[in-house]
Amino acid sequence: MGDRDELRKGETPWKKLSKQELEHQYTPSRWVVRLGAEEALRTYSQTGNEATKEARATRRSLLDVRYGDGEVEKLDIYFPEKVSEALPFCVFLHGGNWQSGSKDASAFMVNPLTAQGVTVVVVGYAIAPKGTLDQMVDQVARSLVFVQKQYPRNEGIYLCGHSAGAHLAAMMLLANWTKHGVTPNLKGFFLVSGIYDLEPIMHTSVNDPLLLTLEDARRNSPQRLLEVGLMQPVDPDCHILVIVGHHDSPEFHRQSREFYQTLCRAGWKSSFKGVHDVDHFEIIWKLTQPDYVLTQIILKTIFQEF
Repeated sequence: MGDRDELRKGETPWKKLSKQELEHQYTPSRWVVRLGAEEALRTYSQTGNEATKEARATRRSLLDVRYGDGEVEKLDIYFPEKVSEALPFCVFLHGGNWQSGSKDASAFMVNPLTAQGVTVVVVGYAIAPKGTLDQMVDQVARSLVFVQKQYPRNEGIYLCGHSAGAHLAAMMLLANWTKHGVTPNLKGFFLVSGIYDLEPIMHTSVNDPLLLTLEDARRNSPQRLLEVGLMQPVDPDCHILVIVGHHDSPEFHRQSREFYQTLCRAGWKSSFKGVHDVDHFEIIWKLTQPDYVLTQIILKTIFQEF
């Protein structure tokens, strides 16, 4: 009980914040340090568009592959030069507060990873208000099942999510694969600048299109679900990296640190990494750079070079 009591103590600080301060904490563009908020968002979007355009022009790919019947239930697959089913796969889930962003502007990591022999999959999902959070979680699970069925000889699926995408990725730790009839060969998670307890965002404008109730938030909060259930890892060798940017807000830091601590208590093979001198947007768009620290961490994890 002592550990859980300590964790609960760590969860309560956000309740002491005013609605205005919560809005500030959960608006990442207010925490950028090198650019203004609008310019930071514009740079992030432009970088994603350019990286995707370049990846589609220079890499072998299968675009708009359907993993379901829904309008946006599609994914893009980018292959290394030497195509083989027996390759590691890195599946990327974009951010955007569950209400913006697209797979069509999110191929940040494609060129650096495919150059080293990793197949990259970028997943589309139904953002709010058209999509509910429950639907998004289900779509991500089905996209992973699709990849596993299509490439059953893969050498491991590594799931990377940014911001809202990190939340969706974390929910896969709790997925019921039995109902899907296939268990994806998940070997690692890269959870980048994520939110793992959704209750605070109910009190911000982020919730305006999401329309989360308290029940919705708790049902989709991996922090709370793991704390209560302390689920044992399906694969004890699956490595989870919880990653946060130096200039992310204190609430993003708190959420990342507490989720990492919960994973450790539950027996998951976990690491915590703060990336120096990057904000919420730089931390992901810099994945376009082969020598960027996070690009190297992802590659070394996939190829087990630590």
